[in-house]
Amino acid sequence: MFSGDFQLEGPLAQRRIVVAMSGGVDSSVVAALAARTGAETIGVTLQLYDHGEAVGRAGSCCAGRDIRDARAVCDRLGIAHYVFDHESSFRGQVIDDFADTYLAGRTPIPCVKCNMGPKFTDLFALARDLGADCLATGHYVQRAIGPDGPELHKGADPARDQSYFLFATTSAQLDFLRFPLGGLPKARVREIAAEIGLGVAGKPDSQDICFVPDGDYASLVKKLRPQAETRGDIVDERGAKLGEHRGLIHFTVGQRRGLEIGGTPEPLYVIRLDPSTRQVVVGPKSALAVRAARIEGLNWIGGGHEGPLTAKVRSMARPTPARLDGDRVVFDTPEYGVAPGQAAVLYAGERVLGGGWIAETERAELAPA
Repeated sequence: MFSGDFQLEGPLAQRRIVVAMSGGVDSSVVAALAARTGAETIGVTLQLYDHGEAVGRAGSCCAGRDIRDARAVCDRLGIAHYVFDHESSFRGQVIDDFADTYLAGRTPIPCVKCNMGPKFTDLFALARDLGADCLATGHYVQRAIGPDGPELHKGADPARDQSYFLFATTSAQLDFLRFPLGGLPKARVREIAAEIGLGVAGKPDSQDICFVPDGDYASLVKKLRPQAETRGDIVDERGAKLGEHRGLIHFTVGQRRGLEIGGTPEPLYVIRLDPSTRQVVVGPKSALAVRAARIEGLNWIGGGHEGPLTAKVRSMARPTPARLDGDRVVFDTPEYGVAPGQAAVLYAGERVLGGGWIAETERAELAPA
């Protein structure tokens, strides 16, 4: 039976662990492992949606059904469970930001904004108020102690690694956080849940954008920002009109489907969105090649570092060799699908050094094929 590693000094029976519980299998197993250490364990769930709307949602996170599941797990484990209403904070910091980022012609990452706000700011304050020695979550990342203090590393299972979404974690937060599942594959976590007898052992994973349960993010943005449905032109790099679109929110950099433009000698991709003119600019795949990206809001948790770096510009992308030059991430070879609004996250091997938000890109000049 896996016991989990909460990395606390002194007798665990004298410690208090607060567990962030979303109602899913991961955080439920963390709560069970924390309780088995002998430490006083408290489960905390943030209600992030209106309860009336949330009850019927499936495949989401921190909704009505999930809150009930979290409470049932805590009852099963014999630990306390508290629910705090943070709907207003979540709407302002995550949902409104999501809509506004699309309006600005950028591609948002709401999971990072949620970690930066409700999860790793609001929950921190709650855990501190409850006198906790640490805040434990079900994220698939690893915390290691290095020569300069706590370090953030990738999860052991590449298919579940969530380090890209946690690049904005600060050193102070990392000192207080624990990730006891980071060294496990998801299949083993479900086995542990079944061994313990948790009712969520077979519960499906939540989807990436938890507040868009049907995947129709464009409809949500239109509801929040009606002006998002403003039509515009699809143009080539010279500005020649090739077609029309129903709103910038239907497109992201690198997209090919949905352009509905025929008769071109080669496939066309979205290479830029211009909210000032409402234009979708398209071009060949070679026009997507990027040699560098300027980033904003750099968060650095790597301390002093020497040696080669890699960068990820999308959560599912493979790390590519790169270097940090001031506020620019420079790629050793041209990178594709680099979209403003996304994040560039820097690694040294398995260790997360930090990252920032992509503000603009520099096109690579490719030799003709």
